Amino acid sequence: MMKNTELLYREKRSYAGGVVEIVVWRVPEPVPPSEHPFKYRLVFVRDGKRVIGYDNERGKGDHRHSGKSEMPYQFVNELQLLDDFWQDVKEVTK
Repeated sequence: MMKNTELLYREKRSYAGGVVEIVVWRVPEPVPPSEHPFKYRLVFVRDGKRVIGYDNERGKGDHRHSGKSEMPYQFVNELQLLDDFWQDVKEVTK
């Protein structure tokens, strides 16, 4: 991780028969092609498979995974990111 990176949020816990792991950092420079100062990884895994995931991998930018599908994600702020992630997780665990 880059110098001057600040861990904002870290959580790992059991949820609905699976595991949720959330990590959000504030970084000194955006992770290209993202244009915001955050690096993040949010995932809900059940039976060893990613069910829902959000991340902004270098070169790919902000995106979300739902099952085997990957689609762009419109990052607004870190609080909206958490809300969107939990909304998706709750939807798939109904």
